This record gives sequence, C-alpha cells and structure tokens, in this order.
Amino acid sequence: MIVAEAVGRALAARGVRTAFGVVGSGNFHVTNALVEGGVRFVAARHEGGAATMADAYARMSGQVGVVSVHQGPGLTNAMTGLAEAAKSRTPLIVLAGEATDVRSNFHVDQEALATAVGAVPMRVSDAAGAVETALEAYRVAVEERRTVLLNLPLDVQAAPYDGTLDPSAGAAAASGLAVPAPEADAGELAELARLLAESSRPVFIAGRGARAAREELTELADLAGALLATSAVAKGLFRGSPWDLDVSGGFATPLAAELIREADLVIGWGCALNMWTTRQGTLISPGTKVVKVDLDRPAAVEAFVPVDLGVAGDVAGVARSLTARLAADPSGARAGFRSAEVARRIQAEGRWRAVPYDDDGADGRIDPRTLSAGLDDLLPTERIVSIDSGNFMGYPSMWMDVLDEGGFCFTQAFQSIGLGLATAIGAAVARPDRLPVAALGDGGALMGIAELETVVRLGLPMVIVVYDDEAYGAEVHHFGPHGHPLETVTFPPADLAAIARGHGLAAVTVTEAADLTGVAEWLKGPRDRPLLVHAKVTRERGSWWLEEAFKGH
Repeated sequence: MIVAEAVGRALAARGVRTAFGVVGSGNFHVTNALVEGGVRFVAARHEGGAATMADAYARMSGQVGVVSVHQGPGLTNAMTGLAEAAKSRTPLIVLAGEATDVRSNFHVDQEALATAVGAVPMRVSDAAGAVETALEAYRVAVEERRTVLLNLPLDVQAAPYDGTLDPSAGAAAASGLAVPAPEADAGELAELARLLAESSRPVFIAGRGARAAREELTELADLAGALLATSAVAKGLFRGSPWDLDVSGGFATPLAAELIREADLVIGWGCALNMWTTRQGTLISPGTKVVKVDLDRPAAVEAFVPVDLGVAGDVAGVARSLTARLAADPSGARAGFRSAEVARRIQAEGRWRAVPYDDDGADGRIDPRTLSAGLDDLLPTERIVSIDSGNFMGYPSMWMDVLDEGGFCFTQAFQSIGLGLATAIGAAVARPDRLPVAALGDGGALMGIAELETVVRLGLPMVIVVYDDEAYGAEVHHFGPHGHPLETVTFPPADLAAIARGHGLAAVTVTEAADLTGVAEWLKGPRDRPLLVHAKVTRERGSWWLEEAFKGH
C-alpha cells in the first residue's frame, strides 16, 4: 500500500461517507482509495463546483464534507468555494495533491492559499505519520468546525506505507458530527437568566449554530415569552410555531423588523448578528440588551453590534440550563412579548406572501414575486431550496417556504455569485428525500453552467429556476441611479432554455404566470429529467433587500 491509498482508506474508515471532486494525476490514488473504502464519489465538472457541493453536503447531512482536487490549478479552481466554506465554519476536508518542487509548473504555495481564505493548512509530511495526520485533519474539521486543507505531496503519496489501519476507528464518527460541548460559565448563565427574567419583550435570533437546538430553544422561549427569528442560514428552524417571525435582517418582513426593534432583549443563538441579520445594527434599538451564545469565547463576544453579554457554550446546553432555572422560578412562565394581538399579527402579516404588492409584470417579463409565489404553490412542500447570490435572491428565499431548517441551503458567507447550482447538487445528495430546487440569477447560472451536466448525469429530479434580468442586477441598481454607464454589467438575451435542453434537461420559458403550467406538467411525472425554468423577470428596480443593504454602503 502506498501513502495515498492509506490516507483514503483511513478517512473512509473514520466515517467519511461521500466525497466530491475532479480527479487528476495528483489525487487519483487517494480518491480511488476512498471509493474502495465505501465512500460515494461524486465527480463534478469544475473544482469550484466540487468544493461548494461538499460544503452544501456537510451543511445538510450532518456529515463531514470531503473534496478531492489536483495539485496547483485543481486547488486554485476550488478557492472561492473553499473561502465560502471556511467563512461558514463548515467541517470540510480538502484533499489536494501538492507539487513541492518549486520548478514544477504545478507549484504554488498551497499552505498560503489556505491561510488566506481562513482554512487550516495541514500536510502529510512523511509516510510514517500519514494516517495520523489524516485523522488529525478529520478531528480538526469535526471538533473545531473548520475547513482543513490536507496537502498530499506527490513524492510522499507514492511512498510505501508500512503501518496498519484500524477500520473500527470510524465507528464513533459514523453517525454524524456530535462533539462534546464546553460547559458554560455559571456566572454567565446566572447573568443571562437574570436578563431573561427582567425582560418584557425578548426576541431570540437563531443562526446556523442553533440548527440542531429547535426543541431546546422553543421550550425556553415558551417560558420566557420570547418571539422567535432566525438568520437566513437557519430559515425554517421555528416553522410551525405561532411566534415565528421567520428571517431577521434584510429579508425580514415589515412586521418582523417592527417587532425586533421593539425588543428590550435580543439573544443571538449560534448567530453572528452581522450586518445582514441586524440591518447594519438598525434592528437593535437604543437601550436594547444584546446577548450572544456561541461555542467558543471569541465568537460569543465578537459581533457587528455591541454585546452586553457573551456566553461561551453549546446552544442546546445553555438553553436547557436556562429552562431549568426559569422553571424553578415560583413566578412561573412569563407572557413576555407574547400577546393575542402579536399572535394575530404574526398570523396575518408574518410572511412576505401576506404583504401586498403591485405586480410589475409587463412586456414579456414576470414580476419575480409573482414567479416565486407561483412556484411556492406548485412545488411539493418536501423541498430543499438552494439560493445563489444576486439582486434576485430575496424573492425565492422569502416567497418560497420550507418545512424546516433542513429545507433551505444558503451559501452566502462570501457573497459570491455562481455557487447556487453546485450548492443545490450537494444539498440534493445529502437529502434525496426532498425535491431539490436551485434558484439562480442569470449571471450565476452562466458562471456555474458546467454543472448542468452533473445534474443530468446524477439523475437528480431538480428544478432549476433562473431569474433572468440580462444583467448583473445588483450593480445595475447600485450604480444606475447615479447616472453611471451600465454597458459593462448588462448583456444581450441568452436562450437559457435551449442551453438546458442541449445538456439533456427539460426546460420551460416563463414570461407570465400562465407559463408556469409547464412546471405543473413536469411535476406530474415521470420527472426523469431535471427541469430548468428560464424566467424573464422584470428589472426596473432593485429588490427590497438590496435597497436596504445599500443603505450601509
């Protein structure tokens, strides 16, 4: 056995279930060893797509993500996806061949590349420690929730491996990413309990770090009388609760923004409380107490808004401790922010679909709100919606509902367009029980178009919706009102439906609501080909969330 084979087999034994990548000479043997160890390998058409697929897979499956790439250009092609994963603290392992000879045309400083985007660089430096290093990379990815670049020098890969492999090493990891959580400081818990007890209008905002703590947070909120909201990445977490405000921040409904601004206590649970979630801090009113609960100390105290208290600890564990404290209080549960009137308003106004609007559709273009609402009505509720970045992104994010936090995949920490289709593929592989829906702008769709072949090859019954305004719409609406020329960010029409058919997809072009009958027909079956919906959307003005975001520019 050579080192490359030992590394692949060790990771398979440790619990890796699925890997994504593009295979070249530098990662050929390690990839085949993963497959021989029982790992499903999903071949992408571009390393950037592979990295994002692995990221989305890890987010939606609860398993560590793995991406395998060639040395040099294989890694550089993947860097945007890796930056997204690193910024999102996705548990991900990048297996990359490495040309260490500076005379090689494949040579780049791969360690520096990883460091530059916030990933953790590691290297298999010799044959004797190869498996130990690979398992350490797995540990760092899982326990520290980091994106790890495991460099595999070509000469070391080819060296004989004389050690042994213990397949039982994977038993503890096979069920997911459960990691022992740190105990929260008793003094911090006592202070947070005091703040909750004194609050008359508490609001919980849950982020990605709270996605596994719905039950604990809901029970605590019931005792404290708190309203419930999420950041965009945790959309759907509180679905079904009458106190669910949906998403906080730029995507917030007018009602959600109003009620969050009225809070006297805002607690971010596994949530950065960044400029998007707080609208550059404008959702936090003067005098409102702000608390963050996060796994580690820096994350608990660092925020885009001033924090009155940071609690380092596991979200579910902290919530359980606070529930026990409040339950022992003889005064009992608090009404808090919950009243019959608030409940009535959330029921009537708590979703964007309940907010009236004037339909802008005309001249062969459909209003993106009308498009999204129509798709929401047609598509099965058992869906998983993946969103690309761009001017359009708020419409599918907010007008298309999801069952729970497992129905929404949002790779937006780096704000790159072009990740949406690959995101949808990774999410679909993770959750084959749900209909995958990719929502893309025309710019992002054309950037990621190579992966249309991957969708067809994998046989995914995916619905790909392209919101086509024939432009990089965010730039149009940011610079256009100031009189700047827009020729560099606008484009002639492209027949995206024809492009999709050329890749083997079914396709419909939508210019008005009546055209959605084509989607309805596809849904009737057999769904043996994925469907691309080429929607020519109105483009006269920026989306509401973009207008809000630009206030901070």
